[in-house]
Amino acid sequence: MKLLILSDIHANHDALRAVPEDYDELWVLGDLVNYGPEPAEAVAWVRARASLVVQGNHDHAVAHDDDTTWSPRYRALSEATRRYTSSVLSTADKAYLGSLPERAEAEREGTTFHLLHGTPADPLRGRWPADETAWAALLAGIEADVLLCGHSHVPMLKQVGGKVVLNPGSVGQPRNGRAGGSYAVWQDGTFTLRAFEYPVEDTIGKIDALPLKLETRAELAAILRTGTV
Repeated sequence: MKLLILSDIHANHDALRAVPEDYDELWVLGDLVNYGPEPAEAVAWVRARASLVVQGNHDHAVAHDDDTTWSPRYRALSEATRRYTSSVLSTADKAYLGSLPERAEAEREGTTFHLLHGTPADPLRGRWPADETAWAALLAGIEADVLLCGHSHVPMLKQVGGKVVLNPGSVGQPRNGRAGGSYAVWQDGTFTLRAFEYPVEDTIGKIDALPLKLETRAELAAILRTGTV
């Protein structure tokens, strides 16, 4: 069995279509929307293909028209793109985002998986502490062999107290210092983190056409070009 694991698509349909893999199952770890120019297309792509999807904080915000929980660093970008996203998504798409679970569990070929967007303590918004010695406590209630998470936009694969913790990085809004997307594959019991290229300037052209302030569009473009915030 080959699992394709994606996270943090952020309405970047160009990147989503460029993921260069076939697969037996597709799992998505949240944040289908916001920041990018094509939220409806991204949601439709995931709905048609993914067998497991968990909710991210941006999915929750769009589903509930809620701008109260953004961190100060991302507040302006999140509020502006949330309003745009909400204006173009259908009622059915918003209901789909709102219906996504905060957690999911699965077993494949004898390996058990726990899926969420953030951390076990805060599945929507939690961030892993810089001190990795604190991670074992966060994982204490997780019975699965593997914890799959997103939210940071930075790929990660670690062994913590006998469990695997994996973050595939971001498909559509990288923050690991390089343009292009990232994802993970699980096959024959082994995880691989992978990167890919897509037509970044095409996506930036679509962002430039959005009804957003010039400085908002410029910041979104810079993140896609550099992979930094």
